[in-house]
Amino acid sequence: MAQLREVPKIADDADPRVQDPRSDSPALLEMAPDGVGEQLITLLAPTSFEADQYRVLRHRIESIRRDRECRVIGVTSAVAGEGKTTTAINLAGALSQSPGARVLLVDVDLRLSGMSRQLGLEDAGSPGLTEAILDEDGSLEEVVRRWEAVNLSVLPGGRGLSSPPEALQSSRFGTLLAEARQRYEFVILDAPPLLPVPDSRLIARWVDGFLVIVAAHVTTRRLLEEALRALEPDKVLGLVFNGADRPPRGYYGYYHGFAPAPKRRSRLWGRLMGRMS
Repeated sequence: MAQLREVPKIADDADPRVQDPRSDSPALLEMAPDGVGEQLITLLAPTSFEADQYRVLRHRIESIRRDRECRVIGVTSAVAGEGKTTTAINLAGALSQSPGARVLLVDVDLRLSGMSRQLGLEDAGSPGLTEAILDEDGSLEEVVRRWEAVNLSVLPGGRGLSSPPEALQSSRFGTLLAEARQRYEFVILDAPPLLPVPDSRLIARWVDGFLVIVAAHVTTRRLLEEALRALEPDKVLGLVFNGADRPPRGYYGYYHGFAPAPKRRSRLWGRLMGRMS
């Protein structure tokens, strides 16, 4: 396998601007790889009001983990354009801010990858998840990149495939996730949307649970119902309400609420779904 060019360190370890990645910092934005989207607030403005909203989600995930195995988490949505990629990146950023955290963010949307673009990691020819699946002799760490300044490891999608389902349901993909489970405290998957393609349903057996993104004024009740039916109830960790109406403040907010998944389809679940248009 070709040698991966690592993401360059944002600054030397001796640079006082990055001794604590949780400190708020225009410097982090200045030192970020080219092309990083400014909406990635937990990475670039980690003490901002908006980043706090993602820390609420982080604490929810940590609470769930106290009650059940919750290490490999997929972030998905009913259809494209509901903010799942931005939510996955910001959640991984929030989780990485815990002392000693080991967090891996993985691009599993091999059809229409947006994660690498948002992180500024679109350099052509660099291997990623696709190459790791195809290379039976390679290791996970050969394709993982490290963003030192924010204590986050990233596995891009790699080159496109003509048939992603075959790759994602292969035993090799399961082996890679098993390796990641051993090496990292949390593995966050930016997963494909549930309704247009079968990919997220195929990887569900290797995922401890999914967060389903619900975009305010975008996700209809019908779409949400169909998306939830596509997953086993015990695989749904909860709903993340994205872009709910709030007074504007700084960055436009992405995460504004979380609703845990009930153990069965209850009246509460019906009321949550009733909020959708």
